[in-house]
Amino acid sequence: MLKVIGMISGTSFDAIEALAVELELDGERLTADLLAHSSTPYPEELRAALAVMLPPAATTLEQVCRADAAIGQHFALAAEETATAAFGEPADVIASHGQTVFHWVVGSRAMNTLQLGQAAFIAELTGSTVVHDLRVRDIAAGGQGAPLASLIDVLLLADGAAHVRGVLNLGGIANVTIIAPGRAPIAFDTGPANALIDAAISWRTQGRETYDRDGVTAARGTVDEPLFRALMAEPYYQLTPPKSTGKELFHLEYLRRHIGDREIATGDLLATLTAVSAQTVATALGGYGVTEVVAAGGGTRNPALMDAIAQRMPRARIVTTDTYGVAEAAKEALAMAVIGFLTVHGLPGVVASCTGARRAVVLGSIVPGLKPLTLSAGARSPSRLVVRTPLFATTASERA
Repeated sequence: MLKVIGMISGTSFDAIEALAVELELDGERLTADLLAHSSTPYPEELRAALAVMLPPAATTLEQVCRADAAIGQHFALAAEETATAAFGEPADVIASHGQTVFHWVVGSRAMNTLQLGQAAFIAELTGSTVVHDLRVRDIAAGGQGAPLASLIDVLLLADGAAHVRGVLNLGGIANVTIIAPGRAPIAFDTGPANALIDAAISWRTQGRETYDRDGVTAARGTVDEPLFRALMAEPYYQLTPPKSTGKELFHLEYLRRHIGDREIATGDLLATLTAVSAQTVATALGGYGVTEVVAAGGGTRNPALMDAIAQRMPRARIVTTDTYGVAEAAKEALAMAVIGFLTVHGLPGVVASCTGARRAVVLGSIVPGLKPLTLSAGARSPSRLVVRTPLFATTASERA
């Protein structure tokens, strides 16, 4: 058994999600005891520094270097605090996704991706072995490097159910994993979940608000049909999976170009963007005959968005990952923890049919800790993840 912490800051770049978990591999069964989840907001000065350097803005190598150090140091502090609270001692392994600052895609081909958060700071402060830079190896093998959480989706729901499930993550970008009996699972980014909503409300409130809390602004508005149709004409939605995207495409300037010189009330704008997010998700899931949606991510805490998805999928049962023992806010951090565990055992951390890679590869790079790891002898890739100790109560993040 290894004490592992998985860490990630998503495309909304508002907080570091960390999950402490004990992982044990017995044959092809991976058992997880979820012990503690924390959500640590970025300091406002770091969040502001990220906001001005992310696409479509230009940046400098100095800004990148400074951000790499600052993010790594804040990840290190969050890891140390989470390990102390959960284990009372350093973790054996910390798997750090870091902060995505650029995901380079040409058409439907991923070319490279860049996550900041210097892992040496994490290893030096905590003494733990750190697995980082988790996406690039999959891209080198012809994959999208995303969605990495599809590994957890497949392992967690590999229970032989006869119906088609769609696992949905609503972060800045929405992604889905389709799990159907008798078929290889697939996964892809559907488009924006919160990315355009967050950009719009931050723009209209001059930064006083950074997200549509409880979806109240969208709920007051009415969908602007011309803008809705223009946004839905985005060519990305017509690409065949596997595919991935990010804020390199879906950002404020993209939205302003579509608005042009029209005057649209803030409530109507938010209602329209919420409708776009919901429609692209529902279209993606509906195209595979999904009858159960298992949702996670910050968007699940937006009733306007969840209601809009439900209205477009009236025949589907919609639940959160809490139903399967994983707090929705902690799911991606669990994915990072499992990937880190597999990496130190020399085992692949992706499902190739989900990322589009030629083969399943071992992910990431390793920064050694202060002590050697005791690993499972003869470890084999797991076919099932069993959450023996579920986790529902979490520390509320800034988005809650």
